[in-house]
Amino acid sequence: MELGVNIFLTDQTISPQQLARELEDRGLTYLVLPEHTHIPVSRRTPYPMGDPLPPEYARTLDPFVALTAAAGVTERLRLATGICLVAQHDPIVLAKAVASLDLVSGGRVTFGIGYGWNIEEMEDHGVDPKRRRAIVREKTLAMQRLWADDEASFEGEYVRFEPTWSWPKPVQRPRPPVIIGGQATPTVFRHVVEYGDGWMPIGGGIKEHLPELRRLAEEAGRDPDTIQVMVTAARPDPGPLGHFAELGVTAAVLPLPSAPADVVVPLLDRYAALLPAARV
Repeated sequence: MELGVNIFLTDQTISPQQLARELEDRGLTYLVLPEHTHIPVSRRTPYPMGDPLPPEYARTLDPFVALTAAAGVTERLRLATGICLVAQHDPIVLAKAVASLDLVSGGRVTFGIGYGWNIEEMEDHGVDPKRRRAIVREKTLAMQRLWADDEASFEGEYVRFEPTWSWPKPVQRPRPPVIIGGQATPTVFRHVVEYGDGWMPIGGGIKEHLPELRRLAEEAGRDPDTIQVMVTAARPDPGPLGHFAELGVTAAVLPLPSAPADVVVPLLDRYAALLPAARV
């Protein structure tokens, strides 16, 4: 099992370049960055972890810009979104951004995606919150066509484009891993099996739910061992990490505070010391 970190990088935190170098120097595998395009001031939607909403949500760097900066100072570090709010993007533009990052990084992108929780943020992008799961599915399928086909086209309910050329293609073939974030629901698992390469659990019960995901993969003719599982917000403790490793979790992502380098770097030393527990 690999270890990585998840952080809200902002204009007030450690820079993506310094953090990336520090991670790679310590043998940590993943840098995972979340996304919020903006935070409407009205705050009609309650923060899922309990209000108040942390201030870094409104200051978050664009993940693709930050990950590109990280790519330029590293050679091995995996660059992941955790999560990209696909419904809020034009899929043609987003497909090019992901493929371009995969190209300039030498094939190091993990594309973590999700449906989103902030209703007013979605509405500002013209997204019907009730349809966001279907929109994410269709936009991701459309992006996969752009990544795979020299002349790609798509005809759906939410996405349509005529035969078109779009380069670059991702270095990773057939595509960068698409890891779908969400609770262990039938909809999420159907999406993982249909168009994803892995699951990013939100909430607990991983041990209880993994057999169902593996069963659905087998029924769809997929090798369940190819389904990645990336656990975010993992506890920095050898016991839980060893448990995840035994379950077959692919990667555990440890949280970092949205803070300057003098706070973040000492935590990286602590996290690096956990590598033996993750690789049982």
